[in-house]
Amino acid sequence: MANRTVSELCIYPIKSCRGIDAQQALLDQRGFKFDRRWMIADQSGKTLTQREYPRLSLILVEQTADGLTLDAPGMPALRIPLMLKSKPIFQVDIWGDAVGAMQAEKSSGDWISSFLGVSCQFVYMPDDSFRPVDPRYAIQNAQVSFVDAFPILLISEASLADLNSRLQSPLPMNRFRPNIVVAGCTPYEEDSWKRIQIGSINIHVVKPCIRCATTIVDQLTGIRGKEPLQTLATYRNNNGEVWFGQNLIHENLGELHVGDVVTVFASKIP
Repeated sequence: MANRTVSELCIYPIKSCRGIDAQQALLDQRGFKFDRRWMIADQSGKTLTQREYPRLSLILVEQTADGLTLDAPGMPALRIPLMLKSKPIFQVDIWGDAVGAMQAEKSSGDWISSFLGVSCQFVYMPDDSFRPVDPRYAIQNAQVSFVDAFPILLISEASLADLNSRLQSPLPMNRFRPNIVVAGCTPYEEDSWKRIQIGSINIHVVKPCIRCATTIVDQLTGIRGKEPLQTLATYRNNNGEVWFGQNLIHENLGELHVGDVVTVFASKIP
């Protein structure tokens, strides 16, 4: 078999908005640096995602050294900082977790409220906000940003190719919003991995990713369909949950690069 290598890296600075392809990515305590440190919340602080607001997929995000530029159909460009400091901290709700966050300027909230047609706001997770990984899976007091549950999501090219062979119309990888895409392995081989190394980073493969309605949103149009969940449910169904991709927790900090070799050190017992 050819070497397993990283073929794509992607960072999602704002939860549920468009991702940014990268050639390298720094890992901090929460996962990819700047990954989902921002999210959109309603006025009560509850997270809003593509599950309820598929138009979020239309928001393009560009990252520079000191800020993020957002573009969306019919809207002027919006500039927000990479991080917020010296702002009051209040509690937001991300899937039942109460997390300390800071609110962006009112003009930013007006922009996203106008685009979505609902009163909402941009919120930022500061460095001193702590959101732990589910203790059933945690490694070394792992913590996360505004991701759904785990620091990193990995999918192999071969798994998507196998899924696409079952679909009438093939889908791009962006439907699944992974951080790491791996080439050079067999379909769903990642399901069997337990501990891997990518570059100098030691990584635990802790749990299959349960797929939600975000995957049925066309990331270029914001339109919902039925696939891939309809087809995945026919062969990737586990007690009513559809699995695709694997959640990871990293042991150490460092940098990942496209082209890094993926070494499997331990596999799960079938």
